[in-house]
Amino acid sequence: GVTAEPKIDGLSISLRYEDRLLAQAATRGDGAEGENVTANVLTIGDVPRVLPPQAPDLIEVRGEIYMSHTDFAALNRKQTEAGDRPFANPRNAAAGTLRQLDPKITASRPLRFFAYAWGEAPELPGTTQMEVIQAFGRWGLPVNPLMTLCNSVDEMLSQYRRIEERRADLGYDIDGVVYKVNRLDWQQRLGFVSRSPRWGLAHKFSAEKATTILEGIDIQVGRTGALTPVARLRPVTVGGVVVSNATLHNEDEIARKDIRIGDTVVVQRAGDVIPQILGYVAERRPADSVPYVFPTICPACGSHAEREERTTGKTDAVRRCTGGLICPAQRVERLKHFASRNAFDIEGLGDKIIEEFYADGLIQSPDDIFTLEARDKRSLKRLKDREGWGEASVRKLFDAIDARRSVALDRFVFALGIRHVGETTARILARAYGSAESFRDQM
Repeated sequence: GVTAEPKIDGLSISLRYEDRLLAQAATRGDGAEGENVTANVLTIGDVPRVLPPQAPDLIEVRGEIYMSHTDFAALNRKQTEAGDRPFANPRNAAAGTLRQLDPKITASRPLRFFAYAWGEAPELPGTTQMEVIQAFGRWGLPVNPLMTLCNSVDEMLSQYRRIEERRADLGYDIDGVVYKVNRLDWQQRLGFVSRSPRWGLAHKFSAEKATTILEGIDIQVGRTGALTPVARLRPVTVGGVVVSNATLHNEDEIARKDIRIGDTVVVQRAGDVIPQILGYVAERRPADSVPYVFPTICPACGSHAEREERTTGKTDAVRRCTGGLICPAQRVERLKHFASRNAFDIEGLGDKIIEEFYADGLIQSPDDIFTLEARDKRSLKRLKDREGWGEASVRKLFDAIDARRSVALDRFVFALGIRHVGETTARILARAYGSAESFRDQM
């Protein structure tokens, strides 16, 4: 028989128990030399400090240290609030936490552990892989409940598929399945090739694809009124990056792929492009599932959302809000576009600040940006007293706005956010009209 278990995407660790007490913990490093992290591992709740009387006097337990998705999300929220850089994925977060010089920091971050192998062990509690791991479990070491014994290649492959489908529900990162010959005497006879065992094999998942649950579909309204569906996913790591949103393009695409809320979906991240949904897993579709109905009303302002007839007689793929400037979503997006890098390029007036200032009524239209300083002087609620602001940051923002009181004509035209007018067209129009006056008078 062959055991099959999830391949945890974390940090390999070796725990040495002497007289049943945890004596030393080291990262596996390059196989020859690891890093001593005993003080930090002692803070991990999953790792027992003492093994029970039935355990042998000396054993080196090997396993994986990892961080759950929920704990990872909470840690990143804390990092962002403290002004620190968030971690790219749970593996990096676990590595960074385990290597902290101050064990207090490690203790404040929740790390987890799974035992799946052993190193030095004069006596073992069984003659098969399965028996030893089950004994580890009885001793209080966390072992993976998905480990199973397979008796054929078909069973191994169906276990691989089962684990891949369950990837979204596990709550921690895995990047494949590990198979091991169950009988330990056979493992010994098969031996090693340099560092790799001949009796074990990792069957990895595709790095750029992952399966997860589609928890909802959000409709975002852009500056031209386009309603764009965005998939809200149960967070999953794809190609080394945690993905919780994916584009669904438009309503025809959703209908064509018949993607529904609650489905188990396959997500792909090709290159650095926004993740996309390839399709759903039919056997995992809930019994009460219903086709997704695309809204015909703008979620931001309640105006009708319509698909325009093109001159070619075809209907536009995009549904747009007809509310225009009464639509808050379009106004906010237009303001972001106006201040963006290739338009007015106002330093310090990023998307988050614009959303804040719009919500508080400080900036409702582009001209409000340029009267902000004068209004602030007269206001009882000064900008410098806002949370996260101060005299210096406010001065910096006002200086950045002043520096943009005049800009090149092509930037101005692009900033207006006219539909179908991108940077290139804006440059052509600027060359043709020559000045803002002539552009205004002849439009």
